[in-house]
Amino acid sequence: MGDVNELHQRWCIADGHADSLMWNRDLCARSEEGHVDFPRLREAGVKLQCFTIVTRGFPFIGGFPVFAAWRGWPREARASEWTRALWQIERMEAFCRASGDAARITTTGAALEDNLAQGRLSAVLGVEGGHAIEGRVERLAELHRRGVRFMGLTHLSNNDLGGSSFPMMGNRGLTPLGHEVMEEMARVGLSVDVAHASERTLEDLFAHPTVRFFCSHTGVRAAGGGWRNLTDASLRRIADRGGVVGIIFAPVYLGGDAVDDVVRHIEHAVDVMGEGGVGLGSDYDGMVPLPRGMKDVTDLHLLTEALLRRHPESWVERVMGGNFRRFFHETLGG
Repeated sequence: MGDVNELHQRWCIADGHADSLMWNRDLCARSEEGHVDFPRLREAGVKLQCFTIVTRGFPFIGGFPVFAAWRGWPREARASEWTRALWQIERMEAFCRASGDAARITTTGAALEDNLAQGRLSAVLGVEGGHAIEGRVERLAELHRRGVRFMGLTHLSNNDLGGSSFPMMGNRGLTPLGHEVMEEMARVGLSVDVAHASERTLEDLFAHPTVRFFCSHTGVRAAGGGWRNLTDASLRRIADRGGVVGIIFAPVYLGGDAVDDVVRHIEHAVDVMGEGGVGLGSDYDGMVPLPRGMKDVTDLHLLTEALLRRHPESWVERVMGGNFRRFFHETLGG
């Protein structure tokens, strides 16, 4: 453990997906609740954490406002999907201000490298589901201005942009509005997170010549597990465009509840995509349990140790964060 701790402090450990903002916890304070906060991320050696903004969440309509009320969101923040998105951005701004410069919302490749040099956490913001813009394409530029750098077009259900990978959703493709949103995302510099896209929506995305896409959290279908895992063909398309796929920690998508099941999915993805295409996409705080023996992000060393037993240090360093560092350095903007 000692040696791995030292590696974690030296490496740019990066993770593609945490839903911590929806829980309305103080991320500056170390908590026993949930998986992630700034002190625990620092202890684990995480230097880059993607925080996703959830505005709809559950497959049944109307569930999210009830959840938000339970978690103490103010009434005006809960009013609409757009107000929910803005409120979570404002919360992250406030946490970063209160962090004593331990964390910053990170919007450029240069800022990412500066944060690494200064020992600061880079918080990269993404939106989970394009329904957050409520059909108003001009809001994408506002999200970018507010520090958001990626968005998934769909989440757990179909929306006005396209199809979700959730079961029984009919494998829909992108709508005309979805195509318009994709064009605007390419223009303003927002990457597309394909994590919850249906097969047909994926095909529409992959056909776009310039949009940057990646997957913040997923399993891989050939390694077993759940319905929303990516096929080898999709993994190749993402790798061909310079994207990274973050491997999820949630047992329901892995086909097992051990750290070795995460390893199995990582190894298959690397076999298909090459060493430069795979990262971590934990889904921390995403209403799914972690593998046995992992309580929160401070247990991340268990995965590193399992990978180091099987692969060279340089290989493990890329998967544990080097690849996401490269991807975000390229895509965050100047």
